[in-house]
Amino acid sequence: MSDHPENNSAIEVQGLSKTYNVYVKKEGLRASVRGLFHREFKHVHAVAEISFRIQSGEMVAFLGPNGAGKTTTLKLLSGLIFPTGGDATVLGHKPWKRENAYRRRFSLVMGQKNQLWWDLPAQESFRLHKEIYRIEETAFRKRMDELTDLLEVRSLVGQPVRELSLGERMRMELIAALLHSPEVLLLDEPTIGLDVVSQRRVQDFLKYYQAERKITVILTSHYMKDVEALCQRAVIINEGEIKHDGPLAEIIDRFSQNKVIELQFAGSEVPQELNSFGNVFDVSPPRAKLEVPRARIPEVFTALLSKFDIEDVAVQDRPLEEVIAEMFTSSSNKS
Repeated sequence: MSDHPENNSAIEVQGLSKTYNVYVKKEGLRASVRGLFHREFKHVHAVAEISFRIQSGEMVAFLGPNGAGKTTTLKLLSGLIFPTGGDATVLGHKPWKRENAYRRRFSLVMGQKNQLWWDLPAQESFRLHKEIYRIEETAFRKRMDELTDLLEVRSLVGQPVRELSLGERMRMELIAALLHSPEVLLLDEPTIGLDVVSQRRVQDFLKYYQAERKITVILTSHYMKDVEALCQRAVIINEGEIKHDGPLAEIIDRFSQNKVIELQFAGSEVPQELNSFGNVFDVSPPRAKLEVPRARIPEVFTALLSKFDIEDVAVQDRPLEEVIAEMFTSSSNKS
């Protein structure tokens, strides 16, 4: 668990676990018949005793590969499923008690699941949410006008949801999730499948809305552009366990052993012997990139300048998405 003060926590998770018993089906007719009477199960630990704390008004990235336990954790925090062990509170509520008082204070948006009625205009689904959450008419109208303007979809609310593009549908999903002004927003892959323009619109909206309303947000995403644009802290989970909890900027320092030197050579060629200094990649003469261990940067930098005629040079960290992908790969190889 990260070192955050406890007095202003919106979400507290302590030793939370979720284990599924999965039926093991064997091949062959004889095995199938035997399975009717003597079933074999294996235990799958989707979440294994994780602990973390999120402050009120914080926006935190919750990262991990497919099957790491991200969605399971969000389902636990939203009360959709019950834990096998451990404890959690969100805004002082135990989510799996499913109290109406809690349901009015949070929202869950899942990029791969719709909450809007497919054949009806979005405004009809918004009206249904108004009744479910007992939103007063004036407040409802004000919030809907504000959100549709911010997300640039006011002219589309009367159109059947099935006729909207994926990006437009996701913006409508966000409006539905925010109509009752939740204090906690759980976002599971909100930009999955969206084009670059739609991703940017969703990012800009979330950044603005969170800063204005100071709501608490947990964001899962495979798009590192989302994470870098919106979050300063990341919790990384893999195989049901937390591998990192801290500032986003620390991930590269902690998990990447290399840096990248970007070079532009005088003339039109990249020297053949450049590979003796490190791993050469992304060659586009007269430019090339060189991956070098962090500890060797001063030595290699000096040697390059003395040996070659270089017009421009820059030292960069490796992209965040590469470092995180490498973390997941190395972790799975060890298991």
